Amino acid sequence: MICLIILSVDVAVKSYLIGWEEFRKSKWLIGYTVVILISVMDWVLSVSMVCDEKLRVRRLLRPFFLLQNSSLMKKTLKCIKRTLPEIASVILLLALHLCLFTMIGMLLFAKNEDPKKNGEWELHFRNLPSSLTSLLVLLTTANNPDVMIPAYSLNRCYAIFFVAFSVIGTYCLMNLLTAIIYNQFRGYLLMSVQTSFLRRRLGIRAAFQVLTCRGRAAGERARVDAVLEVMSRVKMKRYYRAAITTVAQQYEDVGFMDREQFTKIFDELDKDCIKEHPPLPQYSSPTLQKLQLIFSHYYLILFGNAVALANVVCICTVLVLNSEKSTAERDNFVLEIINLCFILYYLFEMCVKIFAFGWRGYLSYRNNIFDGFLTVLLLVTFSIKAQVFQEPSAHGVLSLWEMIRLVNLLIVFRFLRIIPDIKLMALVASTLLDLVKNLRAFAGILVVVYYVFAVFGIWLFEGAIKPPESSVLTNASMENITSNFSVACGTYEQLEYWPNNFDDFGAAVILLYDVMIVNNWQAFIDAYSRYTTEWSKIYFVCWWLISLWLRGHVSKSAPLQAPRVPEVLT
Repeated sequence: MICLIILSVDVAVKSYLIGWEEFRKSKWLIGYTVVILISVMDWVLSVSMVCDEKLRVRRLLRPFFLLQNSSLMKKTLKCIKRTLPEIASVILLLALHLCLFTMIGMLLFAKNEDPKKNGEWELHFRNLPSSLTSLLVLLTTANNPDVMIPAYSLNRCYAIFFVAFSVIGTYCLMNLLTAIIYNQFRGYLLMSVQTSFLRRRLGIRAAFQVLTCRGRAAGERARVDAVLEVMSRVKMKRYYRAAITTVAQQYEDVGFMDREQFTKIFDELDKDCIKEHPPLPQYSSPTLQKLQLIFSHYYLILFGNAVALANVVCICTVLVLNSEKSTAERDNFVLEIINLCFILYYLFEMCVKIFAFGWRGYLSYRNNIFDGFLTVLLLVTFSIKAQVFQEPSAHGVLSLWEMIRLVNLLIVFRFLRIIPDIKLMALVASTLLDLVKNLRAFAGILVVVYYVFAVFGIWLFEGAIKPPESSVLTNASMENITSNFSVACGTYEQLEYWPNNFDDFGAAVILLYDVMIVNNWQAFIDAYSRYTTEWSKIYFVCWWLISLWLRGHVSKSAPLQAPRVPEVLT
């Protein structure tokens, strides 16, 4: 209720600020108001029923608040909406392709008088729903070549049917869908940057007009002191304010600047901030100066990377030698001594870098912050382990093996320090970080779709599949299960997919992720169609189509388009 009150205040303030006329034109604000009203009514019903109802509509409406407060996600939705007509045409082609081959398959693999020749009919083409499901899964290649083995065993010519279906559907129509969506998204990022650039130019032009009137200058000129006064009050990053102020001060002798000069000073907004590292500390002793020269040299970083690599190799060697031993049988004394030596070197390296660069200089490098933090964490973890487990009977929150594993994980993670020192690897890593920024809107929409389908799945299938009472996930229980009843190979029961269900939100999200990957997703479709109804297949097919669209195609368009964004400013 507190959240609904905050959201109500938010929509009321926005409506008051923009006015009634603009509010009527804003579909998002109208939808915002309607969703809040429905949520309040649903909350009142929940309170009147003592929160005993299972169906809560407001849960399904929560993602709207995320979409409404993100302008980037709104733009992405608008762009997705623009792709719907062409995507619908391709989906219709896919549906026609699927139906046509389903009818052909039911004709080719009809029931035969000889039971030995009915393998394909029994497993995949017994009826229309089974035939459609088998070919739909084949479209994702999840059941290839299992779906054609019974027919292929009888006659190799039957392979032509399945190959033709896959070539037309998977390699032509699915790739055509990718091409259409990329074509629609091709100018999405560039148009956004161009729009922002034009808005900035318009704002600069309007500011010049205001300053011209304010300064009462003759002609189209603005007073420099008025510009400097405004720049001292405007809210922007300190670096850009200082850069623009410095350029504007060059015109103080004249006292005025024309429109072209005023526009030119804001070109500083297009320049990146060059981070300068603090100067090295000055030592009077010649010995300290030589040590500073040695410890600040680039070769020390290369040697540190080699030491980190040697540490990882030692851990890998010990893990390979102990791979067949249980945690109780392993003798970790040698590995502990090796890790202690390496950790002491890491501490030495951190100290000499602080000596060479100074505290401020050391912390001005992100790589040093990452390296130093993990070094201190390793030292603290190793010290705690040595203190807690100095006696065989001692034990703490974590076991001895868990503490050793934590130390090894930190050492392996610390090895990532080599990335900035390899140019090609650093370039790829920076590109990946840029892609993460570009895909924020797509990721947000994917989260919304996940949430909506998870809630629907819980409403429809909660408690539909219950594992056997004896099915605890152990080898002994598996023997008991298989001895009590037999299950077909590759089914939900045989694969022990019991944790994948819709009994709670977390399990529902993981199940949807498994279906999105389309690896063995036919097991889920088959299980829920048997435990509930054949109509449950519609839910999974809809999820597959939407997740395929967002995950497999839309997310490809933004990375392909991202490197072209800087071209708009050239």
